[in-house]
Amino acid sequence: MKYRRLGRSGLQVSEIALGSWLTYDDPGQAASVEAVIHKAYELGINYFDTANMYARGEAEKVMGRALVSYKRDSYVLGTKVYFDMGDGPNDRGLSRKHIMEQCEASLKRLGVDYIDLYYCHRFDENTPLDETLRAMDDLVTQGKVLYVGISEWREWQIAEAAGLAERLHLDPIVVNQPEYNMFTRRIEADIVAQCEKQGIGQVVFSPLAHGVLSGKYRKGVALPEGSRATNPEHNHWIKNQGLLSENRLNQVELLIQLAEQMGITLVQLALAWNLRLPNISSCIIGATRPEQVEQNASASGIALADDVVAEIEKILSE
Repeated sequence: MKYRRLGRSGLQVSEIALGSWLTYDDPGQAASVEAVIHKAYELGINYFDTANMYARGEAEKVMGRALVSYKRDSYVLGTKVYFDMGDGPNDRGLSRKHIMEQCEASLKRLGVDYIDLYYCHRFDENTPLDETLRAMDDLVTQGKVLYVGISEWREWQIAEAAGLAERLHLDPIVVNQPEYNMFTRRIEADIVAQCEKQGIGQVVFSPLAHGVLSGKYRKGVALPEGSRATNPEHNHWIKNQGLLSENRLNQVELLIQLAEQMGITLVQLALAWNLRLPNISSCIIGATRPEQVEQNASASGIALADDVVAEIEKILSE
């Protein structure tokens, strides 16, 4: 496993990280999920990502139980705050009240004394930005959070927050968590440049385009039973982005052929393509079986030649 520096910080994170979105919904799968976490740690993955709203806190509990087996200083733990955690008017957002209360709740569910990376899960238009940043800074001062992060913020929001933190002498934002893969490339337009300017590293989610770049969805083949594409609760991500359109599936076939010519898998190709950008510190993968973690982790350290990147661009433009 290779490691990269996270933004301006001195923190080193594994190029492949393990996430807990959607894979922790069923409490009955806790044992298999813990096996996945143990395999990830064994393979050198040191960054584990979750959020308070994943399965309304259950994901944090499962991850905490699995990671208790290891020395706390041997892994990096990230969680998030913003989305609804109750029915009250203050049970969501980035107010000081919600941030402080949810940090305490996450610490208890995870069973740890501190959170390495604490993310503002979305931008809150209803809370003054300085209130949010001061609350996050206070958590850092208290030792409950080590680094401040954001997720899915727009370019101007990132610029404004970074400038405000500097003027108020608050702890800086060091990590952004956006969606990024071959089919979803919004951050290339302005997010990456702004983050590079501000010393913010990217930890990207859905690097395999919700499984479409894993190769399990093939043209002319029935959707795999039990896959995300067949789950009515979760397949809207795939449908809304047109990831199973004829054009996308044609591109997948060409990408599979390219990967085979290189002697690697489509998964390895897709993850290595993401990691071609130096501003991307880590790719968060999801897995339900240990062998999936092994395949994903094997992408670390693969460098794509310029002609391969050019060929991928050609395929994606068709």
